[in-house]
Amino acid sequence: MVLSRKLIFSFLFCIIGLAPLLAQVDNPKLDTNYIDVQEKLFISRLYLSRKYTNLLIRVPDQERNYVFEPNSGINLGLGFTYQFFTLNVAVPFGFMNPDRQKNWPTYLDLQAHAYPQKWIFDLYAQFYRGYTMDQKFLENSDTKYLRKDMKLNSIGLNANYLFGGEKLTLAAAFNQVAIQKKSAFSPFIGFESYVGSMKGDSLLIPENESVNDLNFKKANYFQFGPNVGLAGTLVFWNGFFLTGVASVNYSVGFARWEREDVEFKKWGGVPTYLLRGFFGYNNKRFSINVNYVYKNLNLVLQRPFDQAVNTGNYRLNLIYKFKVSKEFSDWFYKINPMRIINKNLPH
Repeated sequence: MVLSRKLIFSFLFCIIGLAPLLAQVDNPKLDTNYIDVQEKLFISRLYLSRKYTNLLIRVPDQERNYVFEPNSGINLGLGFTYQFFTLNVAVPFGFMNPDRQKNWPTYLDLQAHAYPQKWIFDLYAQFYRGYTMDQKFLENSDTKYLRKDMKLNSIGLNANYLFGGEKLTLAAAFNQVAIQKKSAFSPFIGFESYVGSMKGDSLLIPENESVNDLNFKKANYFQFGPNVGLAGTLVFWNGFFLTGVASVNYSVGFARWEREDVEFKKWGGVPTYLLRGFFGYNNKRFSINVNYVYKNLNLVLQRPFDQAVNTGNYRLNLIYKFKVSKEFSDWFYKINPMRIINKNLPH
């Protein structure tokens, strides 16, 4: 619980620290031939989403894995964006998730993917409680493996500078606060850092799988390093778009595993990657789109321990945009949380 609180406070600190950048809108280098900013429209959304963080344990010298999946599900949500403030609220209703385990611990998955001009930010603060392993990953069982006691905590930051941000806006694809009018591409460079842990009340892999060398009860990690990538949007058929972003990273880090009274430690380097894709239609009145963000975080390799913590977030959005009255605009401006950080927020 203490660790979770510290991670939450760290995540909130990151948001506060980045908020001034997220509130930037005026940039003389913005090319309006490519980008149409819609800051005066109220953007409402209805969406379906699923967030998750899996623990993947690779079996050395074999083409198979053990994959622990969280007891999460599909969420139905409502949200809006106005005056550069975004609020989304979603709930995993039971009728949409019949396979979720009932009466298991609750979890918290905070993900922020922000795209101010010339920047790409990804923030993660995830605290999962309760994991399952599908029987397809098990050699000696034909039933799902349940670990109500298993916990996984992870917090991370990914920040990238987009060289061609005057012509390319990823915000148009992600939250539709702008429209990408022409196709554009740009390389980027950046930095990322992640810290996390996973543990159970006993060894995580079922003992009847006979992989004692791979098994552990508790592990934690920390790693950081530079990354480089390419982003681009294809615009076609008068409003349709296809956006892709891919980056590779080489992290230096530390990992530690505990099994009974034995401890294993390792410093080293490891490659990771981050992918995201967006497809849909976007105009000044409405938008429909799907998007997917996937972060692969390989952990430092210490044979026989070879693992990855993989995070995903996929979403289907239905967007409707409209103008609001000046009275509402003035009222919202007074209570807009972004003004706490940026006193010069445009109105």
